[in-house]
Amino acid sequence: MAIARINHFEAKDGCITEVRELLTSVIDTIRGAPGCRSCRLLEAIDDDRQFVITEVWESVEAHQAAAGAIPPVQMERAVALLAGPPKGVYYRISGESVG
Repeated sequence: MAIARINHFEAKDGCITEVRELLTSVIDTIRGAPGCRSCRLLEAIDDDRQFVITEVWESVEAHQAAAGAIPPVQMERAVALLAGPPKGVYYRISGESVG
């Protein structure tokens, strides 16, 4: 059963461009990972500090394996640019059979 992952990020003031560039580079890594069906970066219309990455994966395990492939230097850079820790939640995709 495929799963979705929704990740929320908030850039610090003055770091919007850097966060956009960083998240774009992470998406390139994610899209090439085994089990990734799709990955998109969204930017909030009403608050340009808010970003969301939507992902669809073959399984939670496939997502977790790919997350481990993101270079630690990118993760450290994200921490420095974000107003707080990223938040992410796994979702079942409605209408898909379980199993």
